[in-house]
Amino acid sequence: MLYIVLRDAVIVQYIEALESMPQKKRRTKTAVMTLRVDPKVKAAAELAAERDHRSLTSLIEVLILNHCKSLNIQPPTSSPKETL
Repeated sequence: MLYIVLRDAVIVQYIEALESMPQKKRRTKTAVMTLRVDPKVKAAAELAAERDHRSLTSLIEVLILNHCKSLNIQPPTSSPKETL
């Protein structure tokens, strides 16, 4: 009986801790982008992502955004609607 009460108290504390944590911003839906690259390029990108503590997808997204910024291309504020 004591165990159940203690367990419930721990669960309540855990839930309260979760609720008090800052919430992540919800990201908009992502689009699928398929690309083919030389295996050496992929290996280099994976190494770069690992050293930057990023996923490969995150690295590619940052590289694209930085390149667009260098060309003075602003990403749209809303996602374009996909057409079939």
